[in-house]
Amino acid sequence: MSFSEMSPSKRLLSAVAVAAIAVTLAACSDEKKDAASSAPAKETTETAAKTEVKPADGSMMAATKTEVKPADGTMTSSTMSSMKPATADANQTQTAQAAAPAKAELPEVQGEVDVAKLMEPGPLPEMSIGKADAPVTIVEYMSMTCPHCAAFHNETFDAIKTKYVDSGKVRFIVREFPFDPRAAAAFMLARCAPEGQYFPMVSMLFKQQETWAAAPNGRDALLQMSKLAGFTQESFEACLTNQKLLDDVNATMQKGAKDFNVQSTPTFFINGKQYSGDMSVDTMSALIDTNL
Repeated sequence: MSFSEMSPSKRLLSAVAVAAIAVTLAACSDEKKDAASSAPAKETTETAAKTEVKPADGSMMAATKTEVKPADGTMTSSTMSSMKPATADANQTQTAQAAAPAKAELPEVQGEVDVAKLMEPGPLPEMSIGKADAPVTIVEYMSMTCPHCAAFHNETFDAIKTKYVDSGKVRFIVREFPFDPRAAAAFMLARCAPEGQYFPMVSMLFKQQETWAAAPNGRDALLQMSKLAGFTQESFEACLTNQKLLDDVNATMQKGAKDFNVQSTPTFFINGKQYSGDMSVDTMSALIDTNL
């Protein structure tokens, strides 16, 4: 039956029913809109917590880098308030603090010796790099089998050389302080190397320290290392059987222990002030800078 064939009363009831359905549908639509409008807000809030928020001056605020959520996973009001831009002064303070590098912790001075006495000629010619009149003089007593000495020369020495020695600010002197026969032999080979090759030989031996220092046959291991530096079997044997050279190496060690209280390696004298132990680039740089 069509709508036109209905009686007036039925038409009225039908219209009322249609209106009620329309109201119900409208209410449902409004609820969906409310839910839809609230969902993006939550998503926006969570995204805001994950997005780096920058104040007007472009500096980054530390509070926005950390996503803070309570146990139920919702964003708290305190988190949102922490994301508000701070004042310009606060931003500048935070930026300055972030940019300021951490100062290297300086090691304790273990003693001080007279520089003139420290620089007196010893049993062997001085092995040094850098200008003789540099404002800072560093004397290192080291052992070729010392792991801390190897660490310093493998990780710190080159940077110090580039920054301070090559620029004329530091003169660096190496002195022998062998604790065992292999260390003494390594020093002798470095002394027997061609002129100007002492430091390259020392560097090679430190880089390969584990290869020869702990080898079952240290002599054979040192021979192989020496051949890389141009030694022959004959020149190798001649060097290690040079008794005067061995005596001078040992005398250098004894003088360091007796006159300057060297008891361990590496020991550094920086303009006469004594320090012991391996040093990072930052630590030694800081010590040098205090003397410039």
